[in-house]
Amino acid sequence: MSTTKPIGSRTAPRLTTPTDLGTNATKDIAAALNALLADTFALYVKTKNFHWHVSGPHFRDYHLLLDEQADQIFASTDVIAERVRKIGALTLHSIGDIGRHQRIADNDAPYVDPDDMLAELRDDNQRFITAMREAHDVCEEHNDVATASLLEVFIDEAERRVWFLYESGRRGDPTGH
Repeated sequence: MSTTKPIGSRTAPRLTTPTDLGTNATKDIAAALNALLADTFALYVKTKNFHWHVSGPHFRDYHLLLDEQADQIFASTDVIAERVRKIGALTLHSIGDIGRHQRIADNDAPYVDPDDMLAELRDDNQRFITAMREAHDVCEEHNDVATASLLEVFIDEAERRVWFLYESGRRGDPTGH
């Protein structure tokens, strides 16, 4: 008779990393970062979705722009998740976990006009910036300068994405201005 417990029922050691941040700081910062991480994954998938499905006369430019932006967004996922672990908390575990935390809406439409794609991603990135600023405030409240510093870089990157999406979707006069 086997005494081995199924993997899901095993008692695992606590995954607490030593930190000088207090319990409330760890809880508050981890919650803010896990919500950002879920938003990051949602924004990444939406950006890739639009990258895969864009069409029209600006196909090449938009396709490359969205691929570049998706790569940048995805690159931040590991940094955010590892920061949660560095402060002694747990991070997201699954697609379901992402879905429960994300605030960026999915877009499952079979067709989205390219101009609408750019506008939706611009607005999503702008909301993402707002959420990162709010998380930054939480970090400042708890004197977590390392996480605040990471967020400052990610805010700058997202502001650049908004700028590129805005300019790419803007229709100027016949001279291009």
